[in-house]
Amino acid sequence: QVLLVESGGGLVQAGGSLRLRCAASGRTFNARAMGWFRQAPGQEREFLAAITMSGSQTRTTDSMKDRVAISRDIAKNTVFLQINNLEPEDTAIYYCAAGYFSAVWGDYDYWGQGTQVTVSS
Repeated sequence: QVLLVESGGGLVQAGGSLRLRCAASGRTFNARAMGWFRQAPGQEREFLAAITMSGSQTRTTDSMKDRVAISRDIAKNTVFLQINNLEPEDTAIYYCAAGYFSAVWGDYDYWGQGTQVTVSS
Protein backbone atom coordinates (compact mmCIF):
# COMPACT_ATOMS: atom_id res chain seq x y z
CA GLN A 1 0.00 0.00 0.00
CA VAL A 2 1.16 3.53 -0.82
CA LEU A 3 -0.08 6.51 1.15
CA LEU A 4 -0.09 9.91 -0.54
CA VAL A 5 -0.79 13.17 1.24
CA GLU A 6 -1.11 16.43 -0.68
CA SER A 7 -0.71 19.90 0.74
CA GLY A 8 -0.11 23.44 -0.42
CA GLY A 9 -3.48 24.27 -1.90
CA GLY A 10 -5.51 27.29 -0.94
CA LEU A 11 -6.99 30.55 -2.14
CA VAL A 12 -4.82 32.62 -4.42
CA GLN A 13 -5.39 35.62 -6.65
CA ALA A 14 -5.14 35.36 -10.39
CA GLY A 15 -1.56 35.77 -11.51
CA GLY A 16 -0.20 34.21 -8.36
CA SER A 17 1.69 30.96 -7.87
CA LEU A 18 1.39 27.85 -5.77
CA ARG A 19 3.68 24.98 -4.96
CA LEU A 20 1.79 21.81 -4.21
CA ARG A 21 3.45 19.06 -2.24
CA CYS A 22 2.79 15.33 -2.18
CA ALA A 23 4.40 13.21 0.51
CA ALA A 24 4.54 9.48 -0.21
CA SER A 25 4.98 6.68 2.29
CA GLY A 26 4.53 2.93 2.44
CA ARG A 27 5.44 0.55 -0.36
CA THR A 28 6.49 3.26 -2.80
CA PHE A 29 8.77 0.84 -4.64
CA ASN A 30 5.56 -0.55 -6.16
CA ALA A 31 5.22 2.62 -8.22
CA ARG A 32 7.13 3.57 -11.35
CA ALA A 33 6.17 7.22 -11.28
CA MET A 34 4.14 9.89 -9.57
CA GLY A 35 1.75 12.23 -11.25
CA TRP A 36 -0.48 15.21 -10.67
CA PHE A 37 -4.04 15.47 -11.88
CA ARG A 38 -6.84 17.92 -11.22
CA GLN A 39 -10.59 17.79 -11.34
CA ALA A 40 -12.95 20.75 -11.46
CA PRO A 41 -16.66 20.40 -10.61
CA GLY A 42 -18.49 18.72 -13.47
CA GLN A 43 -15.25 18.08 -15.33
CA GLU A 44 -13.22 14.97 -16.02
CA ARG A 45 -9.99 14.32 -14.19
CA GLU A 46 -7.21 16.04 -16.11
CA PHE A 47 -3.55 15.06 -16.31
CA LEU A 48 -1.03 17.77 -15.47
CA ALA A 49 2.42 16.26 -15.05
CA ALA A 50 4.31 13.13 -14.09
CA ILE A 51 7.81 12.22 -12.96
CA THR A 52 9.56 8.88 -12.69
CA MET A 53 10.61 7.67 -9.25
CA SER A 54 14.25 8.28 -10.17
CA GLY A 55 13.39 11.80 -11.29
CA SER A 56 15.12 11.21 -14.62
CA GLN A 57 12.02 11.70 -16.77
CA THR A 58 9.17 14.14 -16.64
CA ARG A 59 6.19 14.89 -18.80
CA THR A 60 3.76 17.79 -18.73
CA THR A 61 0.48 18.38 -20.45
CA ASP A 62 0.97 20.63 -23.47
CA SER A 63 -1.73 23.07 -22.43
CA MET A 64 0.11 24.02 -19.25
CA LYS A 65 3.72 23.43 -20.22
CA ASP A 66 4.57 27.11 -19.80
CA ARG A 67 3.05 27.39 -16.31
CA VAL A 68 3.64 24.04 -14.63
CA ALA A 69 6.76 22.26 -13.40
CA ILE A 70 7.05 18.95 -11.57
CA SER A 71 9.98 17.97 -9.40
CA ARG A 72 10.78 15.58 -6.58
CA ASP A 73 12.94 15.20 -3.51
CA ILE A 74 13.96 11.56 -3.65
CA ALA A 75 15.41 11.54 -0.14
CA LYS A 76 12.12 12.78 1.31
CA ASN A 77 9.90 10.79 -1.05
CA THR A 78 8.12 13.98 -1.97
CA VAL A 79 6.87 15.35 -5.27
CA PHE A 80 6.16 18.99 -5.98
CA LEU A 81 4.03 20.76 -8.55
CA GLN A 82 4.79 24.41 -9.19
CA ILE A 83 1.98 26.31 -10.90
CA ASN A 84 2.61 29.87 -12.03
CA ASN A 85 0.39 32.62 -13.38
CA LEU A 86 -2.73 31.00 -11.96
CA GLU A 87 -6.07 31.68 -13.62
CA PRO A 88 -9.62 31.29 -12.27
CA GLU A 89 -9.96 28.32 -14.65
CA ASP A 90 -7.30 26.54 -12.60
CA THR A 91 -9.74 26.24 -9.70
CA ALA A 92 -10.04 22.52 -8.95
CA ILE A 93 -9.07 19.76 -6.58
CA TYR A 94 -5.50 18.72 -7.29
CA TYR A 95 -4.59 15.08 -6.80
CA CYS A 96 -1.30 13.29 -6.47
CA ALA A 97 -1.08 9.71 -7.74
CA ALA A 98 1.44 6.87 -7.90
CA GLY A 99 1.60 4.26 -10.62
CA TYR A 100 2.96 4.06 -14.15
CA PHE A 101 4.66 6.90 -16.01
CA SER A 102 1.54 7.88 -17.88
CA ALA A 103 -0.91 10.67 -18.64
CA VAL A 104 -3.86 8.30 -18.18
CA TRP A 105 -5.43 8.38 -14.74
CA GLY A 106 -6.33 4.69 -14.98
CA ASP A 107 -2.63 3.81 -14.99
CA TYR A 108 -2.25 5.05 -11.44
CA ASP A 109 -3.05 2.69 -8.58
CA TYR A 110 -2.75 5.00 -5.59
CA TRP A 111 -4.31 8.40 -5.02
CA GLY A 112 -4.15 11.08 -2.39
CA GLN A 113 -7.18 12.78 -0.91
CA GLY A 114 -6.62 15.92 -2.96
CA THR A 115 -5.96 19.55 -2.13
CA GLN A 116 -8.29 22.36 -3.13
CA VAL A 117 -6.95 25.21 -5.22
CA THR A 118 -9.19 28.23 -5.66
CA VAL A 119 -8.14 31.14 -7.85
CA SER A 120 -9.99 34.42 -7.49
CA SER A 121 -10.19 36.97 -10.28
